[in-house]
Amino acid sequence: MNLECIVVEADTAALATLQIDRIDRWLTMACRRMKNLPEPLSRSQLKSLIKQGKVSDGTKIIKSPSVRVKSGARYRIFFKPLVTTAHPKAQNIPLNILFEDSELIIIDKPAGMPMHPAPGALDKTLVNSLLYHYGENLSSINGVQRPGIVHRIDKGTSGLVVIAKTNRAHAALATCFAAHDINRAYQAICFGHPIPLNGNINLPIGRHPKNRKRMAVVDQYSGRHAITYYESLKRMNGASLLECQLKTGRTHQIRVHLSHIGHPLIGDPLYCLYHKKKILARESSAGNAARHFSRQALHATVLGFNHPANGKSLTFTSQLPEDLMTLLHALETT
Repeated sequence: MNLECIVVEADTAALATLQIDRIDRWLTMACRRMKNLPEPLSRSQLKSLIKQGKVSDGTKIIKSPSVRVKSGARYRIFFKPLVTTAHPKAQNIPLNILFEDSELIIIDKPAGMPMHPAPGALDKTLVNSLLYHYGENLSSINGVQRPGIVHRIDKGTSGLVVIAKTNRAHAALATCFAAHDINRAYQAICFGHPIPLNGNINLPIGRHPKNRKRMAVVDQYSGRHAITYYESLKRMNGASLLECQLKTGRTHQIRVHLSHIGHPLIGDPLYCLYHKKKILARESSAGNAARHFSRQALHATVLGFNHPANGKSLTFTSQLPEDLMTLLHALETT
């Protein structure tokens, strides 16, 4: 695939507006302000491109994400464009709608459905379904690729998501998510029994240094602040049912935190494999019950926030889906 090149100029006005020294952070913010980019490059993407030698200042290759921005430089960034359709197509996929008004929609998303088109999943996403059922009656803040999408849960995670119909609702909800002023709870089935039974995991999360598809617990300078509260609801033979509440909302947060303390989610395709041999030796009964469970055992059960238009407090709940109930029954009877 041919590489695309974008040029970012570090002129006096740009430096005064974005008062950031590090090149990776400065380029991240500068790219977000560029209207000709269909998808802004994230900081993790830019750090990776810098380390691959894909960023120059017009005279030499930038080798470190931490170098200082140079006034007057014309930074060139070479990257592979995302392979996505310009406009996702509408598809008649049923939705489980728990609540709807003129401003927002609450949907109980099934496991296996991606939130929006991305490389490797260009259709059969929640966005494709939303376009069929709601057409243009969705917020446009996130562009044509992600109409209505305020936040995300993973493809393999089931449960509650809120969709914005209007830009007013989208902006208000996004502010609440950014301020962590949202009540979000998940139920998770993990291997083993965490100690203590109830507690919190306060560890920063960032991109895995070797596997870019994974996140990991990293040092405070490489990652973002992340706190997960958990409570053991049920102890089973080699496994536990937990309720997890998010103080922050980082990518794969619950999955990463539980894996880091040695209790990965059953079925997790990214974070369970690392522990697989040790788990099967230690928790053979749970391993047998979970052997054919094909997605992470995680369900978004509670979503609460103040309504973006009238301020009314709203709380929505979702019961565990059939596949997780079947898994629980198998674990309880082993």
